[in-house]
Amino acid sequence: MDTQTWDALVASMKNAYTADLAQGTAPRPVIMPLVRGELVGLVWLRPTKGGEDALTAIVELSNVAAAAGADEVVLAWETGEVATACGLAAIGPTPCLNLVHATRDGHVLHQFPFTREPLDASSGGEGTAEPLWLPAPGPRPGGEVTPPVQAALTYSFTPLELDHPSPFGVTVLLMEDDGYIVHLTDTFTP
Repeated sequence: MDTQTWDALVASMKNAYTADLAQGTAPRPVIMPLVRGELVGLVWLRPTKGGEDALTAIVELSNVAAAAGADEVVLAWETGEVATACGLAAIGPTPCLNLVHATRDGHVLHQFPFTREPLDASSGGEGTAEPLWLPAPGPRPGGEVTPPVQAALTYSFTPLELDHPSPFGVTVLLMEDDGYIVHLTDTFTP
């Protein structure tokens, strides 16, 4: 992935987190598969019940990447939200936007810690916040990630064996039917 694409993905995720926090909602994990440096699309986590369901849902984010034959993925999540939803201990700073860039050969963890700055209640922002981004530590090759994220990274590069004329298209439809939000680029529309 080139630097321009990476910078665009980071900016996009920071903007999405800012918008979610301003609306008082928790940012959901998202995976961004790439094939030969081209973004396939974005897949956001479906609503979960927590615990085992959240663990499974995060791992299932890998399905579109695997079906597309992705050679790179970027997965984004917030440390505390994922830890709470999955019933796991938080790994790393919290609150923190994490982006992990992975290939078959390994991954690099990028962390963007922030604090929540309350919005002015007079602007209709009661109970909402915006992130105040703190200095980010350097990229960490092989940095520790939570188990469901690690499983999603692994399965992103495991080919799906579907007996269907359009494995990618059917995977996207099944993911959408399960409640995942899938936005594909024009190049990869099934």
